[in-house]
Amino acid sequence: MTLNFARGLAATLAFVAATSAQAQQTSNNQVAAKTDWSVFEDKDPKECWAVSTPKETVNSKDGRVVAVKRGEILFMTFYRPGAGVSGQVAFTGGYPFASGSTVNLNIGGEQFELLTEGEWAWPQSGADDGKIIASMKRGASATLTARSGRGTQTKDTFSLSGYTAAVEEAEKRCK
Repeated sequence: MTLNFARGLAATLAFVAATSAQAQQTSNNQVAAKTDWSVFEDKDPKECWAVSTPKETVNSKDGRVVAVKRGEILFMTFYRPGAGVSGQVAFTGGYPFASGSTVNLNIGGEQFELLTEGEWAWPQSGADDGKIIASMKRGASATLTARSGRGTQTKDTFSLSGYTAAVEEAEKRCK
């Protein structure tokens, strides 16, 4: 994948992810709840997503736990058939990530790297999305570790209880 193509793809995915998160924040279109995950569906444009909030959040700076103000923290998998998006994993940490940084995703000891842009992070490729989704279906929890533009390290842990049912529901609704 060329760098320009990757940047264009990244910008498109950031827009789609931002649209999904914004819709989730202002939406009353929840269509299912699966333990720790919720499923939402929009009709125009057609999109569906499974989303969860963290069970635990730890913010630290210089090795010490600190209190910080963060926006909405969401981990999601979404589908938008009209844009060719099928099973896109996305994470927003509620703050702008450090420029050029990545987010580490740990699922049961399996490590993945997510690219960042602004307040969003996602896998580098569709193949990586597939590997992460498969790991999330097998796992019990997912921990995302990142660094903010202000140098704060964040560690957000999400339960994966209900993830398989939620993501399958979202996919079924957006075929």
